[in-house]
Amino acid sequence: MAGRLQGLGGMRVYEKIVLAFDGSREARTALREGALLACRYQSTVWLLCVLPESKGLALAEGAQPGAAEHIIAASHELVQDGLEKLRSLGLTATGHVLRGDPANTISAFAREVSADLVVLGHRRRSFLERWWNGPSGAYIVDDVECSLLVARRPISDAEFAEELARRAAKTAP
Repeated sequence: MAGRLQGLGGMRVYEKIVLAFDGSREARTALREGALLACRYQSTVWLLCVLPESKGLALAEGAQPGAAEHIIAASHELVQDGLEKLRSLGLTATGHVLRGDPANTISAFAREVSADLVVLGHRRRSFLERWWNGPSGAYIVDDVECSLLVARRPISDAEFAEELARRAAKTAP
């Protein structure tokens, strides 16, 4: 149990972490915070990309047949890239790309894997984006049954590499 946070009654917490994002660069870099947390507690990680069913996606598909499949394929590539990075940190990680309402999809997935923590990547959206895409994800805090961390501070490539090197130096014999 070395390296694990002990909760009430000796219960281990942050053993199972879901890192959830929408595919955006901002959200992916924010998830580095969750990856560092997973490293600290040697957590099992699920990388979850949720593509909301949106009017924009439907219009793109109508205007350009195959557009949705292209977006899904690109999301799978992002998840695979993320999995490689998580695994290079020594973490056990699996990835999923799902479509649906982000709040409901993330909450259901977290329940399915019995997650202790959900880490959300976040990016600010403009008024037009919120109007166009609707309030997806707005109520996840009411639906998720475990702890929730909204990772708002993007961690740069340099900061992330520096932190990983620092951690590696601490654990080196």
